[in-house]
Amino acid sequence: MQLLSIAESINLALDHEMANNPDVVLLGQDIAKTGGVFRVTQGLYEKYGEQRVLDTPLAESMIVGLSVGMASQGLRPIAEIQFMGFIFPGFNQIATAVARMRNRTRGRITLPMVIRMPYGGGIHAPEHHSESTEALLAHLPGLKIVIPSSPSRAYGLLLAAIRDPDPVIFLEPKRIYRSQKHALGKNNEAYPIGSCFIDRVGSDITLVSWGAMLRETHQVADELAKMSIDCEVIDVATISPLDMRSIFESVAKTGRCVIVQEAARNCSVASEIAAELVEHGLRLLKAPVTRITGYDTIMPYPKMEHYYMPSVERIREAVLRVMEYQ
Repeated sequence: MQLLSIAESINLALDHEMANNPDVVLLGQDIAKTGGVFRVTQGLYEKYGEQRVLDTPLAESMIVGLSVGMASQGLRPIAEIQFMGFIFPGFNQIATAVARMRNRTRGRITLPMVIRMPYGGGIHAPEHHSESTEALLAHLPGLKIVIPSSPSRAYGLLLAAIRDPDPVIFLEPKRIYRSQKHALGKNNEAYPIGSCFIDRVGSDITLVSWGAMLRETHQVADELAKMSIDCEVIDVATISPLDMRSIFESVAKTGRCVIVQEAARNCSVASEIAAELVEHGLRLLKAPVTRITGYDTIMPYPKMEHYYMPSVERIREAVLRVMEYQ
């Protein structure tokens, strides 16, 4: 067993699947000899060679399109987009080919491919390096959207994504790429896609989040436990398809819910969860569902990004406000 960060656990999962399946290939700009902009693929080129770890130009449409061709012909490509903010040149390929190939061919062609993207803010990066636009992708039927929050989940969920017969978008919260380490080995254990994880069992209020924001959410739950407020914490992990059953079961127990996301509020995943709770679970609720989110503006430059992202203080204040609601 090794102590591994999220970046290292993703590397371990890629290494494991490449060793066990010769059809798995990697492609993206600077992923071979350089090991990627965050060094997530470091060492794999030396181990598996240029036929399976391909450096490409910085051309996202080509990277996604080439992956579509590979996947349709029996390979299992794993494409890396350097930052989520660069995906838009490849969005046409994702929306018109990746998401709908199975439907378009009436099931004759499936695309077993993964598109990996570092996403989110908090690393003082310039424009287009800090986007959190997962709702854009979640709106496309035919895609699975996975966001790990820890090294062990990054490993297990990526194994599942690579083995999935259909396309999976794998969003990696770069703010926590190396902020925590878990003991991991090549245990071959894939985690289920499409299921929430109950991180912390509680009885007073349900806190729902995913990706890097789990860190602040857990910090609030720890603080409020000292005030005898018992928070249940849910890691959504897969935002499409969304496991609302687990969220409903939790809210049926607590009657209160705060949703925490880094992305902007308007038309977001948090908005969808809140709408589902109100539409189908109104009688479960003791207080209005509350969202703590980024703001409906372009992600600010480094000096201002800490004002944009949900803080421990904003989450704590929201939880206390919901708890006081009568």
